Amino acid sequence: MENFWGRRFAALLVDMVIITLLLWITSHLIFILAAVLGIYTFLNYWVFIGAILIIAYFTYIEGTISTTLGKILFKLKVKTKNGNMDYKTAFIRNLSKILWLPLIIDIILGFIFVDSKDRILNQISETFIVDTKKKD
Repeated sequence: MENFWGRRFAALLVDMVIITLLLWITSHLIFILAAVLGIYTFLNYWVFIGAILIIAYFTYIEGTISTTLGKILFKLKVKTKNGNMDYKTAFIRNLSKILWLPLIIDIILGFIFVDSKDRILNQISETFIVDTKKKD
């Protein structure tokens, strides 16, 4: 896939599969715990737990190594304009990835209002994606 945006989308799909597996395992463990303790009302908060796990995945991995497992597979990396990728920056740039709708809105707003045609949260966090196949 030589198309940059196509590779970014494919990397996101890989990350979403990984997150889905993580959420599936976590939901089963939580359900077993809820069944043993008899506290099923806890399951009402599963959406929030899922959102926290999604943000934690992207924030931790990008904050640590400036990439995700999907981006590694498609040779992409997150860079910052000031050169220091940290957890705060990773958190800000990934807020819209909690659900599909905020992500789509983030992309659309980026294409409407940003000159570089990138996500609006990338502009706010001063980050951008680079192709690691090419020399920096």
